[in-house]
Amino acid sequence: MRVAIMQPYFLPYIGYYQLVSAVDLFLVYDNIKYTKKGWINRNRMLQNGTDAVFSLPLKSASDSCDVVQRSLATDFNHVKLLEVWRGAYARAPYFKTTTPLLEKIVSIDEQNLFRFVHNSIIETCAHLELTAAVKVSSTIPIDHSLKGQDKVLALCEAVGAKTYINPIGGSDLYSVDAFRRRGMGLQFIKSHDYTYPQWGDAFIPWLSILDVLMFNAVADVQRQIRSGFHFV
Repeated sequence: MRVAIMQPYFLPYIGYYQLVSAVDLFLVYDNIKYTKKGWINRNRMLQNGTDAVFSLPLKSASDSCDVVQRSLATDFNHVKLLEVWRGAYARAPYFKTTTPLLEKIVSIDEQNLFRFVHNSIIETCAHLELTAAVKVSSTIPIDHSLKGQDKVLALCEAVGAKTYINPIGGSDLYSVDAFRRRGMGLQFIKSHDYTYPQWGDAFIPWLSILDVLMFNAVADVQRQIRSGFHFV
């Protein structure tokens, strides 16, 4: 069985879903610390010819809190977020086919940050017809005080992984020998450059999957997700 483990990201770039497509089981971390400068509750979109950040506002909390302990701000208004996206993409060729997905994602009655973002991952994977099982890391019976590679190894062993797959950006974090000693393989995937018509003269790469879906038919996005990377 092929396994990947990632943080929960809100409408991440296409490479996140390429990783999902490459595995049989995708584990989403919930018991990790929230990072302010990460992509857990925000991402980038195209707005007026340049990249702009959209985000989920959060209640104030201690910097030591895990993602699953964080909540959306009480004044979060999903209609306003939809209007931000509408203002940016109303003229996009696939706005009408993408908007129902976005409405379904942001209208969920959920204040917990992790559960909100986790649901967005589930809904987007379903929209893209990705078949990997998606599970929450804390439901796997291991010592969750472990860190880094040790925690990944424990999770992989607990679910019966034969191969652990990670994006190429994490290649310095893991040792092939460490996985081999535990009877598992280690592979990395590298996304191919993916360009498509946007507005303006210069293409802006690696925006949210939101941007990809606004400018491309779902069938074309599915093909890029399944074939637009290679193993390293």
